[in-house]
Amino acid sequence: MTHSLALKGGALLLLLVLMYTGIYTGDRITWLMEVTPVVIIVPLLLATQQRYPLTPLLYTLIFWHAIVLMVGGMYTYAKVPIGFEVQEMFNLSRNPYDKLGHFFQGLVPALAAREILVRGGYVNGRKMTAFLVCCIALAISATYELIEWWAALAMGQGADDFLGTQGDPWDTQSDMFCALLGALTTVLILGPWHQRQLARLSHR
Repeated sequence: MTHSLALKGGALLLLLVLMYTGIYTGDRITWLMEVTPVVIIVPLLLATQQRYPLTPLLYTLIFWHAIVLMVGGMYTYAKVPIGFEVQEMFNLSRNPYDKLGHFFQGLVPALAAREILVRGGYVNGRKMTAFLVCCIALAISATYELIEWWAALAMGQGADDFLGTQGDPWDTQSDMFCALLGALTTVLILGPWHQRQLARLSHR
């Protein structure tokens, strides 16, 4: 019951943030494209919470990933204020907020993949599980880069805010590298914590 209330409370908070960012965004089309994953995933999690509950760690990281997406959609990734502060602090050549988004794009799908693979008993061995988790995260990252490419072809110059390349010719490669770092964080750092939560979940 407690987990269910926490999930519903988190979903309500995300709805409020979604409404706020949608109202105050300067580019409604870009915002909509950026927040579409949130609009799809959150209702899906609510619908499956009884039949297939996830670990608290995964729910928490999905929540923060959704916040990152919605803030990025509100300002567009290249113009998020906190990104400018980090850029100035470290004397960077560009606003790095989109790299945080791509880090989460590797972190969260990797953890979700790990949860499904381990709970379903689809893979034997920690090394093979880690390898497949990283492969799945990179595949999702590559798919997103393809979506960005298709958006650029469809929207022309209007896709600049969605792409958020900021003139970087290696933006796609660095995006996928950040996703890989996120996946490796799941495998090397969060794995033991996640494993303990999976064990508790299996005994419920």
